[in-house]
Amino acid sequence: MIEVDLPRFEYLLSRALDTLPAAFAELIDNVAVVVEEEPSEEDLRLVGLDPEEDDLLGLYHGVPLDERGAGYSSLPDRVVIYRLPILWICETEADVVREVRDTLVHELGHHFGLGDDDMPY
Repeated sequence: MIEVDLPRFEYLLSRALDTLPAAFAELIDNVAVVVEEEPSEEDLRLVGLDPEEDDLLGLYHGVPLDERGAGYSSLPDRVVIYRLPILWICETEADVVREVRDTLVHELGHHFGLGDDDMPY
């Protein structure tokens, strides 16, 4: 486990966001990316995980683009990145950037309507 405080983690998150292709970044302009320390038991159960045994690196909150109707509100969807679970599996800051990027790509895949089995991460 690497120790990274919240301001540094947010900086590493911004570095990970900068590695996304520009065309991809333009498609997620109405998605808020936020950092939380760790998932709640409710969030773990929401995705079918056992709070006693499982962990979660990120979570998409919103309605996938392919499921939106004409009356969909313009409030931003959210991708939550969980700081502590990511730090628990990383040894270097480069690992953190890579893991955050992979987690972002996975959670943003849900924004585009992809299921877990459709994604490389």
